[in-house]
Amino acid sequence: MSTPATLAINDYLPPPSGLGRRLRHCFGHRGFALGAGLLLLIIIGAVCAPLLAPHDPYAQDVMQRMKPPVWMAKGTWQYPLGTDKLGRDYLSRLLFGARISLFIGLAAAVISGLIGTVLGLLAGYFGGKVDALISYLITTRLAMPVVMVALASASLMGGSLNVVIVLLGCLLWDRFAVVVRAAVQQIRDAEYVAAAQALGCTTPRILFSEILPNLVGALIVVATLEMAHAILLESALSFLGVGVQPPTPSWGLMIAEGKPYMFFSPWVIAIPGVALMLLVLAINLLGDGIRDLILPDGRN
Repeated sequence: MSTPATLAINDYLPPPSGLGRRLRHCFGHRGFALGAGLLLLIIIGAVCAPLLAPHDPYAQDVMQRMKPPVWMAKGTWQYPLGTDKLGRDYLSRLLFGARISLFIGLAAAVISGLIGTVLGLLAGYFGGKVDALISYLITTRLAMPVVMVALASASLMGGSLNVVIVLLGCLLWDRFAVVVRAAVQQIRDAEYVAAAQALGCTTPRILFSEILPNLVGALIVVATLEMAHAILLESALSFLGVGVQPPTPSWGLMIAEGKPYMFFSPWVIAIPGVALMLLVLAINLLGDGIRDLILPDGRN
């Protein structure tokens, strides 16, 4: 129960800042808070991998091969998550593998975002033949199975980190283009766009200074979805042997290397599989939370 003294003190307390209100509003959303917290932990583990990793992720010691995790019989704290078939520390490879997954997901999302955003802006703003041509490109891309095209392309060009990033970036732009095109078609006749046209602003200025800033929220949501999609595709390509090549630590490659031992040492697949699931879950929860928060009638 509030007393007169408490009420009097509260009268002198400064109101919460705008940033504070926004942070409370964001982290009041359970999905956003869980996704952001989990993703932050993974990012910290990836950034601080050289400090947190107990061993060199590339160092091999066949005398220590297939050591079980610490919670299993014969497990030791020397190798908390065990070792792989070449005696490499699993925890160290998991931490450095997080760097690979995050970097590929972010880079692929940036490349695909640039391609899709530019195409969507042009199609939505100009319409007519430009819209018809870009819509044809979008339809053609949607008709192509991403996994099959990525698998065939990576097999022809050779698997490597750079190839995987460029390949995924060139295959995942369609969702950006569709979302941006639909949004631009709705706002291209808005009053502020008409005012910019009346003032004689150039088309690039109208597109990138007047229209694009109003699409940032939608682009962030799409980027989180495509980042998770790129991470899963990279893991699939690495699992099939045409993605990131050994000895680079990749979670998909770790799963592939542990496949022959899955019946006798299931943890060699379970550990990187769970890590991959948690990363994709965190990104999807974060994207869903951002989508709910930017909606006019969004609820926590």
